[in-house]
Amino acid sequence: MYSMTMNELCNLLIKHNLLQENEDTKKWVQLAQETAGPSFTYLSYDSRDLKEQTLFFCKGLNFKAELLEAAVRDGVTHYLSEVPYAVDAQGILVTDIRETMAIVAQAFYQQPQDKLYKIGITGTKGKTTAAYFIKKVFDEAFQQKVALFSSEETTLDGKNFYASKLTTPEALDLYRQMALAVESGTTHLVMEVSSQAYKTKRVFHLTFETGIFLNISPDHISPIEHATFEEYFECKRQLLLNSKQMVINHDSDHFDVLENICQKEQIPYYTFGQKTGTYRIQALENPRCFHLEASEDTLEANGDYQLALFGTFNHDNAAATILTARLAGVSKTIIQNGLPQSHVPGRMNLLEKPNGTYVFIDYAHNYLSIKAIGEFAKELRPNGRVIIVTGSAGDKALSRRPDIGRALSECADVAILTSDDPGFEDAAAITEEIYQAITNPNLPVEIELDRAKAVTKAVEMAQPEDTVILAGKGTEQMMKVRGVQEPYEGDFHITQRLIRENQA
Repeated sequence: MYSMTMNELCNLLIKHNLLQENEDTKKWVQLAQETAGPSFTYLSYDSRDLKEQTLFFCKGLNFKAELLEAAVRDGVTHYLSEVPYAVDAQGILVTDIRETMAIVAQAFYQQPQDKLYKIGITGTKGKTTAAYFIKKVFDEAFQQKVALFSSEETTLDGKNFYASKLTTPEALDLYRQMALAVESGTTHLVMEVSSQAYKTKRVFHLTFETGIFLNISPDHISPIEHATFEEYFECKRQLLLNSKQMVINHDSDHFDVLENICQKEQIPYYTFGQKTGTYRIQALENPRCFHLEASEDTLEANGDYQLALFGTFNHDNAAATILTARLAGVSKTIIQNGLPQSHVPGRMNLLEKPNGTYVFIDYAHNYLSIKAIGEFAKELRPNGRVIIVTGSAGDKALSRRPDIGRALSECADVAILTSDDPGFEDAAAITEEIYQAITNPNLPVEIELDRAKAVTKAVEMAQPEDTVILAGKGTEQMMKVRGVQEPYEGDFHITQRLIRENQA
């Protein structure tokens, strides 16, 4: 269905100034402009994912020549790269392979982004929850013709879901998925936009109808992600410059920077917050309910709203949803009916022991998310202890480890440190980094690297007024260890089993 001739590729690269200036390129351009040349009917950057007439992209700082060699052996005749390779195939040298991937994919898939109303969500925490809230509300308004690209799940037709590989897909995958979504009849797309998506230009040249900025705190700081917080924040705020209008949490750190960008670039923006903002979030007696109020209700969003999820921090995600939906023309009645029906996999899943203990299973995995859920637990049950089981993933986001230690110091009454996808790192070393960052001398801390045992210990020790928080894994039933996904019973399922056994 989709194809691109050599001539079309050449003209596209020239139009966007992506071709390198050298004699080989000039010869290639002359030849490509003289004839339509071969046609490409598939795009790939993975030597394991090839079809006939594939145009191959050599991406990544650590791209290995043997991957291209394998692709050529399997029939690839043309490749795009920033450097030449000694292979029996035509190399087309470009100045920026990442930008090239985005531009070529958009053209190859016939600009699918222009056929969708796109919502882009960024922030250190809350992206997935907000995405599911919006998806549910939009489903009610637009007959389930709403695609979702989230860190947990992807749906192209609005109804059938599968597990996601990345928060924001690589450019070739992103536009292929958009094209399939358009073919499926979807009209709207809700997607999480990670900082890495901007650093690696996966969303280069993509404009959102509405962008959402939820919050910012140090995260994903490591040699293989972002070198500094400023780089991380700079990538996050690229969403503002690539959105037609913004919905922003006024309570977010560095809001002044975000507001200055909107004002300087004349980007319309709408704010919400529990402390400040045009639309103020006011807590109600029921912790799942809140009131939204603006003195000048330009979006006609004032009113009472209810959620299925616990947590006052989820009121922020809901407020962002409400303003975004009103900007898209969704009625307040549909929003009020849709939000209570929205459930998020692995987010604030609540189980209750026979003795009354609350157990929350959540993907919380950084300072903001762990502190938010910990403070909520304190507000919910001020007379009980907050028992938190957590760890941190290996091979990425090194800054999370001291940040988790800081969060535990501020909101936990008991902490159990354990494994959480250690990857190629030593789980004991990771937990030690968290432990060394704990500053509360009165906080009981235990290290139990066997996560199943850690979860069991926390659930069994909890008294009636206590709240247990199992943070990091959500509903996942696997553990990433040295490149292998090892089976793991799962925090949620372990807790369910313990409750069932206790009732037997």
